[in-house]
Amino acid sequence: MRQAVLAAVLGVAAACPALSEVTLSADSLRKAASISLQQGDVVRAQAYAEALLERDPKDLTAHLIRARALRDQGKVTPAREAARHAWALAETDAQRYSAALITAQVLSSMGKRTRAQFWLRRAVQLAPDTRLEARAKRDFRYVRARNPWSTQMSFVLAPNSNINNGSAQERSYLNYAVTEALFGEPVEYGLSGSAQALSGLEWGGTLHARYRFAETPTSAQDLKFGLSYRSFILSSGARNQAPGLSGSDFSFGTVSFGYGHRTRNFQRKGELLSDLEVGQSWYGGARYASYLRGSMRQTYRTSARRQLSFGVNAERLLGQATPDVDTIAFSTSLTERFSSGNIGYVGLAFETTHSVNAGSEYGEIELRSGYVLGKPVLGTALQIGLGTAWRDYDVSPHARGGRQDTRIFADLTATFTDFDYYGFNPSVTITASRTNSNIGLFDTRRLGVSLGIKSAF
Repeated sequence: MRQAVLAAVLGVAAACPALSEVTLSADSLRKAASISLQQGDVVRAQAYAEALLERDPKDLTAHLIRARALRDQGKVTPAREAARHAWALAETDAQRYSAALITAQVLSSMGKRTRAQFWLRRAVQLAPDTRLEARAKRDFRYVRARNPWSTQMSFVLAPNSNINNGSAQERSYLNYAVTEALFGEPVEYGLSGSAQALSGLEWGGTLHARYRFAETPTSAQDLKFGLSYRSFILSSGARNQAPGLSGSDFSFGTVSFGYGHRTRNFQRKGELLSDLEVGQSWYGGARYASYLRGSMRQTYRTSARRQLSFGVNAERLLGQATPDVDTIAFSTSLTERFSSGNIGYVGLAFETTHSVNAGSEYGEIELRSGYVLGKPVLGTALQIGLGTAWRDYDVSPHARGGRQDTRIFADLTATFTDFDYYGFNPSVTITASRTNSNIGLFDTRRLGVSLGIKSAF
């Protein structure tokens, strides 16, 4: 009631200045400025805020109100300056939260949405209660959805039991065509240290950026850029096993550019995603291969909890240090969200290659599944993946009947949701795989542990 009376008095005084002169305390004027802002009278709110600042240039509330009023009028440059003053004056977390929130709003209005997202993460970190934290997260999602730029980064620093994809065996067989002609039977030989699995520490990172240059309610077009690099530090055992080698001999990097198109279809129950990408890779510091890759994937939501997906991928690999290979793959998957909140996934893929080098041609079938727990366990969100693949090479120089590999793999990712900094949670991923081949050279075992960071919202 007091706010309504105050608003009425101020309205009359503003409309009829000759009739009376109203004197307000600083607190009353702050309330009047807030009421004007809530009622959408941003010009009056700005005037009241500036009157407060003439009285006290360090009035934090006045700077916040002025920043919001200027921003709502489209005067973003002075609004940004007012927000800077508010942040500089803020002393408590609650004050910094308010300053961070208005800073994000101003930056978003200026079109600087990536910086706005950073300030909203700051607001989440500083929020004095869960209600205000939820508001900052909601604003973050709103800004992210309208930001043409999207950037994802990941880093790895983890032990790896097989950095060179080396054999788990100590012996294999020589080229059967040569040895059978000379000796009448295959000849077994001992694998060199560098051909066997080498352990070490893996380090590196990836960056993927997307710029959405066109968008309608049902479609979007993106330009994409990717950069990745990983290298290794050999363990002391690996250095003794393969003297003369270093971890950088197995380093691998890629750079890529691409175009993506997304279209909603089937009355918004489905989405068609198309991508085209060109890239170059390096291995051991030297050019390895150039590639052109295209993909199409159609998703369809059969219900609120179930989604189907069908995809096709094609790639042309032009090797500088590896044979040219053309690859085509088909995939399908089913994702189900259960009433418990858990999510299950199962996928099937088939891949085949063609190459001038017969030994590089194969067919592969892969079955993959995953399960995500909907609720954290002891403050930890868990995601589990399992899979198996069978690959057949018709031709191999090491066996008359070609080469057949059976691979099983698993991964477990634990995200520690109780540890939150600026909306990021630390995570640990454990991966393990085993390949059994009819040729000992290609029997492999791998175990890796990697640390990561995931966005909480």
